[in-house]
Amino acid sequence: MSAEAARAPQPDREPLIPDRALGLRLLEAMLFAAGEPLDEATLAARLPEGSDLRALLAELAADYAPRGVNLVRVAGKWMLRTAPDLGFLLSRDKPEPRRLSRAALETLAIIAYHQPVTRAEIEEIRGVSTNKGTLDVLLAAGWVRMRGRRRSPGRPVTYGTTETFLVHFGLDSIQDLPGLEELRGTGLIDARVSAGLTVPLPSDDAGLKDDEDPLEPEFDLSFAPEPEADDEDEG
Repeated sequence: MSAEAARAPQPDREPLIPDRALGLRLLEAMLFAAGEPLDEATLAARLPEGSDLRALLAELAADYAPRGVNLVRVAGKWMLRTAPDLGFLLSRDKPEPRRLSRAALETLAIIAYHQPVTRAEIEEIRGVSTNKGTLDVLLAAGWVRMRGRRRSPGRPVTYGTTETFLVHFGLDSIQDLPGLEELRGTGLIDARVSAGLTVPLPSDDAGLKDDEDPLEPEFDLSFAPEPEADDEDEG
């Protein structure tokens, strides 16, 4: 090329548009092979430069919507999951899960809505003493975690929910838990209850609150053995 040709203005090159079909195939392969939900940063890192991740995810979700497997967003991440209307067919081949007692279900609900919350605060809300085995069951299931210690006499442990909790119940975030009107609509709360009744806006922010201290580094989180029998409330 002559010097004059090199100095001449060159025509603008069109930007390289990533292959949409390739992007969809890559996303599908990553989600299929993953053993856990994947965040968008992980997905984007494997796609060709310039790919529109959100558009590809939306298209892939639409493609999978009528199929036996759906692309869903849980805990702020993405995963392939059996379509809800077919889950009962596959449940026949799964081992029967251990059913939670009423005490454990109530405790889990209180932790989800009121976190961070201590055992004493759980008991105050429920109105009865809570057996230590109730919390052990939820810790063993991976739905509840120890967050920190409350800055109060005795420095009690505070509890909150986990990402496993969101994934198991198909929630994108803790804010997707039903509010008061939704609970009334399902019949879980009597429509005639006091007008002053409120359901707190849940938050599972990983950061410690102003009244929480971190757990000690040597604190043993595996202290609670898996219970062998259903827990019951103390008197």
